[in-house]
Amino acid sequence: MWACDYSENTGEGKLARIFIKYIKNNNNTIKVSTPSGILNYKYLSPFIGILYCWKQYLSNKRVGYINYLPLWNFFLFIFLPPKTILGPITGGANFSNSLNFNYFIRKFIFPILYTISQYFLSIRLREIFFSTDLLKKYLSKKIKKKSKFNFIIKNIVFQKNLTKNKDIDFLFYYRKHKNKINFFPYKFIKKLVYEGFKISVIGDKLDIKKIKNYGFLKNKTVNKLQSRAKFTITTGENIYSIFTIECLSNGVKILINKKYNKQIKFFKEKFILTDFIKINF
Repeated sequence: MWACDYSENTGEGKLARIFIKYIKNNNNTIKVSTPSGILNYKYLSPFIGILYCWKQYLSNKRVGYINYLPLWNFFLFIFLPPKTILGPITGGANFSNSLNFNYFIRKFIFPILYTISQYFLSIRLREIFFSTDLLKKYLSKKIKKKSKFNFIIKNIVFQKNLTKNKDIDFLFYYRKHKNKINFFPYKFIKKLVYEGFKISVIGDKLDIKKIKNYGFLKNKTVNKLQSRAKFTITTGENIYSIFTIECLSNGVKILINKKYNKQIKFFKEKFILTDFIKINF
């Protein structure tokens, strides 16, 4: 199996580990290979993965390509060997309406690439896994019929014996991503700090005074922090991100902008509708 990212502290790495655990339930012996050194560059490693899969395939081994599987990357669905096991396909349908290059790509170019990918997926696979259902509106009826959606949500495991001594008011996951950054409520967090709430952040450094930045952590440490947290937030980019799912499993309440109410399809009782702009304490 090829995984572009198999680390414990990234969303893609965690998704790969969950999928490996899922297919291991069939008593398969699985060896996971990952890129190293210069080959670990995120835009290069998928193509190295294609070559790796072909090498294994020509050695009469069953192969799989586990993550970094965005629906727009039709090259993967064209050039991977026949019968390659594919991990959950990812991608977000929600993006900022700011008129910039990122908006143009996601609004006009991605739908074309999705169509190309679907053609080859319809030929390649009998069963397709999607991490969420965010891309469902772009899919043809044929692809929908052979697809299983919300893989990450359906494989959530709720932790038992959760601590009642929660000493972190808010725990946030922050990434400097072109699409995610437009959804992140900076002003709301600054207001929380001003009101004296204890704020902790994992991931990229959030440059706001009086918050504690932990950086990127191993999954066990993240889970410990989540078990100590009372609240977090989720944004319109993907309300069921892996971080949100992990928070739900660790008893953290999720604040979400009320305008995304219709997107809440699972665990509704765990979400708190609010307005990050007008909220008063």
